[in-house]
Amino acid sequence: MKVFSKIVDIQNELFAIRKEGKKAVGLIPTMGALHEGHVSLIKKSVKDNDITVVSVFLNPTQFNDQKDLERYPRDLKADCKLIEECGADIAFAPKVEDIYPMPDMRHFEFPPITTVMEGAHRPGHFNGVCQVVSRLFNIIRPNRAYFGEKDWQQIAVVKKLVKYINSDVQIVECPTVREEDGLAKSSRNSLLASDERAIAPKIYEALKNSVEYAKTHTVQETHDKVIADINVVDGLDVEYFEIVDGDTLQNVDSWEACSYVVGCITVNCGKIPIRLIDHITYKK
Repeated sequence: MKVFSKIVDIQNELFAIRKEGKKAVGLIPTMGALHEGHVSLIKKSVKDNDITVVSVFLNPTQFNDQKDLERYPRDLKADCKLIEECGADIAFAPKVEDIYPMPDMRHFEFPPITTVMEGAHRPGHFNGVCQVVSRLFNIIRPNRAYFGEKDWQQIAVVKKLVKYINSDVQIVECPTVREEDGLAKSSRNSLLASDERAIAPKIYEALKNSVEYAKTHTVQETHDKVIADINVVDGLDVEYFEIVDGDTLQNVDSWEACSYVVGCITVNCGKIPIRLIDHITYKK
């Protein structure tokens, strides 16, 4: 596996590879601190493509909280080892000045998808996501890009971005990978203290239990029960829980409102809150 930090170097490498006839390139954009969820994306790309590129870049423009950025886990050496073990061909680990040689003044907004849930609670977050993803697409020119369904709203935003920039990259959605106790794999999980890690699975437990509950209760009752079941746990605090149309991300007030219904949640865990994101499908 080769590791590049400079844009010109990885572009030269990809040009040479494509000249050899290896045309299908898969990209897994990551912010590092890789885990089994990322492993599933990388292995899927290796299977689907001639060449797999994994970017490792902690993108500052998608953080609206500087403290959150500062404590985000970093371990490039371990990341590259894992990327190589998964069979990827290239790791791309640029510096901030490589991705943003000057301030990125582009503004991406795709309402209503970017203005609800994470968009409402983290102003500027999705603009930063679109900035870095569009840069990576321009640098790598992938045929396919792989994203985990844990960041479910992000996938919807990236799909809008692809249409907006008139890109032909295929967005490949991959299932959420979970721990044995149900907690969704996340880079942020490594920041949890042992007592916080012990209660974090209660989030998915509440979501999973609500699917059966929803069969005999209204959307509002289901919504309220999920929040109550999580907030009763000392150390967990629901930032938001929304039950939405899976296509438009707009709130639904009845199960019959649409054919695709998803519950999206963010919970703050611990005294120095770690934001944990998850979702559950009620209808599809």
